[in-house]
Amino acid sequence: MELDERKKIILIAVIKNYLETGEPVGSRTISKYTDLNLSSATIRNEMADLEELGYIIQPHTSAGRIPSDKGYRFYVDQLMNDKVKEVEEMKEVLLEKEEKMENLLKQVAKKLAVNTNYATMISAPSIHGNKLKFIQLSRVDTNHLLAVVVIEGNVIKNKVIRLDDELSDETILKLNLLLNTNLNGLNIEEINLGIISVLKNQAGEHSEIVDEVIDAVADAIKADEDLEIYTSGATNIFKYPELSDSERASELISTFENKEDLSELLTADDEAETGIQVYIGEEVKMKSMQDCSVVTATYELEEGMKGTIGIVGPKRMDYEKVVGMLKNLKQQMSDLYKKDRKD
Repeated sequence: MELDERKKIILIAVIKNYLETGEPVGSRTISKYTDLNLSSATIRNEMADLEELGYIIQPHTSAGRIPSDKGYRFYVDQLMNDKVKEVEEMKEVLLEKEEKMENLLKQVAKKLAVNTNYATMISAPSIHGNKLKFIQLSRVDTNHLLAVVVIEGNVIKNKVIRLDDELSDETILKLNLLLNTNLNGLNIEEINLGIISVLKNQAGEHSEIVDEVIDAVADAIKADEDLEIYTSGATNIFKYPELSDSERASELISTFENKEDLSELLTADDEAETGIQVYIGEEVKMKSMQDCSVVTATYELEEGMKGTIGIVGPKRMDYEKVVGMLKNLKQQMSDLYKKDRKD
């Protein structure tokens, strides 16, 4: 007998309730837990069918039911299928969104360089404060597991975990349930030592796998290491005599080509309260830019999605004009992004 939709809903309700409470689940609890609007008697009949099919068991006479290994397997497979489908459905939308974003940022850098006559740079937005959506552990071979971590915004991180001993399917299943039950919906700040200690204790001899997965979650949630940066107007430097001698200009141009240096400059003041910072001469940490002034502005396209715009020019730059343009640009970018999303 295949499970019809009603049996599936009741089975998932039994499993979720048992995961939350650790207590056998009765028909009366399920009647309150689901939106099926069924009587306790009807739910008892359905639960009897689920027991006969091997999805739930009754640990004691007159007690409620708890999931069997077969029930857990159905739940995890359903969970994984739903998440994979969700990610696949989002893939094309995300690719289109990324392409629009890249074009927008390139246009902003170019327009800013033309309007200011200075060199400009802008970082693609990183998503901060992401929450964990899903973890999937699956076997690669006898000595390796693949941990797939999915974060809000459908950021996906894969990590291969080396095993000292082969794990059974049942153990992998229980680790999946343990990790997803305790970690889903949390951001990295909420995954504290107390939660990790409980997870490792429950994982027992497999506690090292919990450590590996937590590391993968942290890698997925933190800001991208390879920050995408778009630049324009580097040759504007030659317009200013104090910056245009060959050695100094060459050093500045080289800095603009080194995305690692620019990344450090653009992420330095992500938490700045005003969102706009001005660095003059030696206040700029990068030696090659200490004959310049650098103005940076943090922009936000939606909650948690932040990037930075930077303008590099001579110390005699028109600060009033630059700061005013950056303030207006922050709002314009937010409006353009919202328009693109509607389109």
